[in-house]
Amino acid sequence: MIANHPVRLRAAAMLAALSLLLTGCFISPGKFTSELQLMDQDRFAFTYEGEIFFLGLSRLAQLGAATETFEANCWDDETGEDRECTAAEVAQQRADWDAGAEERAARSKQEAEQLSMIMGGIDPSNPEASAELARLLLRQKGWDRVEVKGDGVFDVSFSVSGELSHDFMFPVIEGFPVTSPFVQLILRDGDVVRVNAPGFAAQSEDNPATGMMGGIGALAGLAAMDGGSDTGSGANPMPNLPVVEGTFTIVTNGSILANNTDEGPMATAGGQALSWEISPRTRTAPMALIDVSR
Repeated sequence: MIANHPVRLRAAAMLAALSLLLTGCFISPGKFTSELQLMDQDRFAFTYEGEIFFLGLSRLAQLGAATETFEANCWDDETGEDRECTAAEVAQQRADWDAGAEERAARSKQEAEQLSMIMGGIDPSNPEASAELARLLLRQKGWDRVEVKGDGVFDVSFSVSGELSHDFMFPVIEGFPVTSPFVQLILRDGDVVRVNAPGFAAQSEDNPATGMMGGIGALAGLAAMDGGSDTGSGANPMPNLPVVEGTFTIVTNGSILANNTDEGPMATAGGQALSWEISPRTRTAPMALIDVSR
């Protein structure tokens, strides 16, 4: 049994966060409501209301600073419990720490450059980074509201409608690398549309977004072990992470050829509706195949 020492936990969280960021898995839903309308004559409308979490702008991605201050750490090899270091152990750890100063500085610089590149040139360490991202999103069509809630979380309202003449993906952000989308529409011949929502599944074994929501879930576990943002130990406590919770609905007057809802289609005034309740326990990404040719 390894003791949950805050320094070791923060170091593990930092490594895990950077791994997610560098694989492009750095955006996830929080609490949300989303609806997609697919109608004949290629008409469509999509809305997303609620939270979006940017890992690169959270304190979790900045926790490397917590390991940049020397602190001697000793524990019992058999029990894993923390114990007081001897003077010799403190001296040895201090010497090792001082010897690694140049390497740590180079690593921190590289990590900062990587984070900035992933965030579309926005420097996450800049106090104005969240406001800068909000301005960037509001400049793009469809983003009607972008409010900074803090610690990487934004409350947004996104809506777009028109003719579905090409594939569609949400979210797409100027200057950001293409990541696993929350929702993806793929057009097939014959006015058939495949709807995938990989960003709305946390634990699917076959889902490429597993690294995003599942990985962030693992980081949330580390945060819980350290007590969360309110009770975490040390000067840089672990932050709380947003809970993935929401509803995704598809409304259509077309023919539903396939879907993986629990209840199946429900009749509506304008046709049929499919609905998925999303939570951290959701294992299968929402999927539907719809013919809108009529």
